[in-house]
Amino acid sequence: MKRLPAPIMMMWQKSNRFMIVDSKIIDTLRHLPDMIPMLRESYPDWNIRVFNREEQDCSNYLSPNRRDFYKALLISRGAGVFTMGLHTYYIDEPTLLFIHPNDIISWRNLSTEAAGYYVLFKKDFINQHVQLKTVIDKFGLFSQKMKSVIRLNEDEVSRVSEYYEKMKEEELAETVYKEDAIQALLQLLMVESMKISRHPKPDEVTGDYRQIHQFFDLLEKETAVINYATPIRIRTAKEFARSMDMHPNYLNALLKKHTGENASTHIRNRILDEAKTLLLQTDWSLQDISYSIGFADQPGFNLFFKKNTGFTPAEFRKKT
Repeated sequence: MKRLPAPIMMMWQKSNRFMIVDSKIIDTLRHLPDMIPMLRESYPDWNIRVFNREEQDCSNYLSPNRRDFYKALLISRGAGVFTMGLHTYYIDEPTLLFIHPNDIISWRNLSTEAAGYYVLFKKDFINQHVQLKTVIDKFGLFSQKMKSVIRLNEDEVSRVSEYYEKMKEEELAETVYKEDAIQALLQLLMVESMKISRHPKPDEVTGDYRQIHQFFDLLEKETAVINYATPIRIRTAKEFARSMDMHPNYLNALLKKHTGENASTHIRNRILDEAKTLLLQTDWSLQDISYSIGFADQPGFNLFFKKNTGFTPAEFRKKT
């Protein structure tokens, strides 16, 4: 396997629409920023989606945050470097990737051509289909990292592609049973994947990426269980650098080099997304939300939110 420096590219985050929750305690926010080809300020309602990479391929990206969906990706043509956690894969031949919502991942394109498919499906969708959940748990393609990447030969690409093509046909058909059909095909895709089970050995990531992974992992831990009882503890670049035993200037330079943005920008964007989540997903007061995301008072939160969105928190909650 060829060894290349691990890629870290700019974060691409999107948002969803949320259910209202009465409690001030949210163990794990269920609908965090998604990574699908839609506008950041749109809030689509979906359970499972199928995409053709030739039409809607993801560009270079880093997705450091816990998502609300699983991703089964077929790369039938094209080249790139895929990083999952602390493992890197150089991909220049057909490959299947099974990506868990909690994985910190990145992708860097190394060619202009792209072909294949990917299917995204929500956690709640799995709970609605017991057989699908059983297959996912049994095979461990998403949870056992050494199974999550599968190499394909030419004949296998043809067989696997048929499942994606049929899933896309069912999606476009818009029948009342389309989701049932797609999840059944998804199960067959996983069975076929287990029959192939050709797993390449990963490379470890570079030292730079290991530190960047540490930063995003810490940022995720700080923001993934936000609630009134456990507000954000650290929210500045200086505080994050101290927790990582490094100088703030070094952390900023490292992130700027590999992502194009410094630590403060990443922290701000993450807190901003959490603020939007709380505004849409809960009926908490603005004061409670302010406190939960680390602001001493509501006016400070209002100023932060309006500066970065153009709306006050109240206006944002009302307009969406």
